[in-house]
Amino acid sequence: MSIWKNIPKIKINIVFTFLLIFLLVGCSQANNGTGGKKDHPDMITMAWPRDIGEMNPHIYNPSQLFAQSMIYEPLVSYQKNGKMKPELAKSWDVSKDGKVYTFHLRDGVTFSDGSDFNAGIVKKNFDTILKNKDLHSWLGVIKKIKKTEAVDKNTFKLTLTAPYYPTVQELAVVRPVRFLGEAGFPKNGDTSKGIEKPVGTGPWVLKTYKKDDYAIFERNDHYWGEKPKVKEIKVKVIPDAETRVMAFEKGDVDLLYGEGTISLDAYKQLEASGKYETNMSEPVATRQLVMNTKVDQLSDEKVRHALQYAFNKKSMVEGVTSGLEDEADHILPTNMPYTSNIKVKSFQYDVDKAKALLDEAGWTLPKGKSVREKDGKALEFSMMYDSAESIQKAMAETLQAEWKAIGVGVKLEGVELATQVQRFKANKFDMNFFSNYGAPYDPHTFMNVVSSDGFGFKEAISAYPNKEKLIKEMNEIPSTTNENKRKALYSSVLSSLQDQGAIVPISYFKKTAVYQKDVKDFEFPANRDEHPFTGIKLK
Repeated sequence: MSIWKNIPKIKINIVFTFLLIFLLVGCSQANNGTGGKKDHPDMITMAWPRDIGEMNPHIYNPSQLFAQSMIYEPLVSYQKNGKMKPELAKSWDVSKDGKVYTFHLRDGVTFSDGSDFNAGIVKKNFDTILKNKDLHSWLGVIKKIKKTEAVDKNTFKLTLTAPYYPTVQELAVVRPVRFLGEAGFPKNGDTSKGIEKPVGTGPWVLKTYKKDDYAIFERNDHYWGEKPKVKEIKVKVIPDAETRVMAFEKGDVDLLYGEGTISLDAYKQLEASGKYETNMSEPVATRQLVMNTKVDQLSDEKVRHALQYAFNKKSMVEGVTSGLEDEADHILPTNMPYTSNIKVKSFQYDVDKAKALLDEAGWTLPKGKSVREKDGKALEFSMMYDSAESIQKAMAETLQAEWKAIGVGVKLEGVELATQVQRFKANKFDMNFFSNYGAPYDPHTFMNVVSSDGFGFKEAISAYPNKEKLIKEMNEIPSTTNENKRKALYSSVLSSLQDQGAIVPISYFKKTAVYQKDVKDFEFPANRDEHPFTGIKLK
């Protein structure tokens, strides 16, 4: 006889109700990004704040750089300390005049669909990029290309209008100069409007994609190079940072990686728990504070120097970043080409010296007032920061408080990132936070931005007495073929930009990685935008 016959119907209903709730909750957790285990044991799951985007190698946002780099490869790759490594090109030659680059392509490389990688498809990719030159004009080499030529099956020649030393370095960037297979091209050949499908030579193939939910990349077993150690990488879209951490702690995510993907406080807590592996990269960029010398109060070098003496940079960086960023002594990290051994002035915390410099500059504190004045004008200005960036906000508040103590008024302006960028480029700011682009873009891209109209920097250094000389030297650097002269130019420019005080280095920020104990051999890529899955494996 069934045991159910001895249970009143109401109790049976209650039991079934609880069973139904349990099943529904279980199903919803398996699909909400914070529940459900990995699809199979040979998979690493990484949480990411946004959708990976269209995997088109020749376009930009919303496509995510790390994902594009999993599918598409460059002719050469950027390695630690600025070394260039052969990738799809096994070697290259540069003409004596610096205008002709000849790339010798690897034999036996195929795209993920089995089609050949050769000089013809390299030329086709370059040519479609050049048809949309305006879209890619931010990359210096694009504007310099005069001619592309497939010399033979495995030889590709690039001719420039003028020498441009960063050519090889710029060909290592994740986009736009990476290579789509023939089957990926639309009928009209114009990839700027979309592609047929993502076909690359890289170690991964996009297997499954559900917009705004997840993407699964499968190992390319026909890959020409060292094959990935795991079969699949799952990128789970979890927009909220706290939810990403919760999913990781539950074991539903194996890897938290990137810049700002979790808060520094969360990183410290996960590290302190001892349950996980944690790692931090070398500096990838410098947080800078840019002072606009077009503003009267900031046009005097003594004022700019006084402001640097008047805040305890080391204490601020340690406090705001929980000790996870380092105090910056240079406006570019010193692990990039041409940035080491740059001699610059030191501004150690010294409030008395700051006050003395302001007095010398004629900014005095009237009796009964809290802000210094000169010729009836107050020594006060605004500081713009990204309202969504907690570290910028905390640093702005710290500077406001420390400068108030020496009689300087600061109004804080938290704005959306798009507004911050727009106003900076339009030179509508007094002070603004900025960070350089990192490898493989710098230092030459930073020089281009500072010396060009419409980016904010050229206008910001307008009060420098040697401004025209600096701009001339910055414009000269890319076409300089003599290595010693190039080093001397970089040294002269970087030291002068920093010493005159309009660009203040604050801290070196880094990528963070937190991963489960069974994830092994994780390494940060030297290229800031590359994927982190080379060599990674599960125990």
